[in-house]
Amino acid sequence: MNEFQIWLKTFIEEKRIDLVQCLTVEGPSGANLMPVQAVVDAIESTGDVEQAQIKETLIIIDFKNGDPLHYIRHLAQAIAQ
Repeated sequence: MNEFQIWLKTFIEEKRIDLVQCLTVEGPSGANLMPVQAVVDAIESTGDVEQAQIKETLIIIDFKNGDPLHYIRHLAQAIAQ
């Protein structure tokens, strides 16, 4: 595991985000069910620049007491497209 993966795993555990939970997002073929784990896997496979942006966004959301799952759903929507 690299530093980002360790940070992301810790963040998910601290926020008690259920990796098995399925998100419903729209894609070209209609509604898609996507487990949070699939989004996390996609995040971990991005490059350093994207990972830094995702980390920064999650930190800002957390600082403002927002729901990180809303952002994860946003990323799932991008994957579905």
